[in-house]
Amino acid sequence: MQQARTEIASAVAPIIDRWKNEEGPLLPILNGIQRELGHVPRESLPFIAEALNLTRAEVYGVVSFYHDYREKPAGRHVLKLCRAEACQSMGGDAVAEKLQKLLGIKFHETSADGAVTLEPVYCLGLCACAPSAMLDGEVIGRLDEARAVEIAAEVRV
Repeated sequence: MQQARTEIASAVAPIIDRWKNEEGPLLPILNGIQRELGHVPRESLPFIAEALNLTRAEVYGVVSFYHDYREKPAGRHVLKLCRAEACQSMGGDAVAEKLQKLLGIKFHETSADGAVTLEPVYCLGLCACAPSAMLDGEVIGRLDEARAVEIAAEVRV
């Protein structure tokens, strides 16, 4: 446990040092940690809090507020499905059920093989092309069950 804490401290210290004296340093620090480690480990929060003279609760509040911060590493692929009303009204629920079945995971989960993480999002700005998704940063519009099968095969590679 102590070794893991030391490893996290070593990994986040340069990121904290880079941003701690800037105006509004918390989000750049969190972004840097997630970029470097692939997630923001809960064990890093005390180091951030101490460096910025914040409580751990304040730091955790920010991490938990923004949905893009992860406590655990994501899969090799990240699939975000829009759950907003426009996408739901155009068949998004059926597509979501199909993808969950094909991938063998539910929202907020990563497949056992580490291939894919499935996340809900509440608008990708593609309402006219609903239902929509984002795979590894690339948007997909007019998603249907056939395209869901293709996506599931693609992320398993």
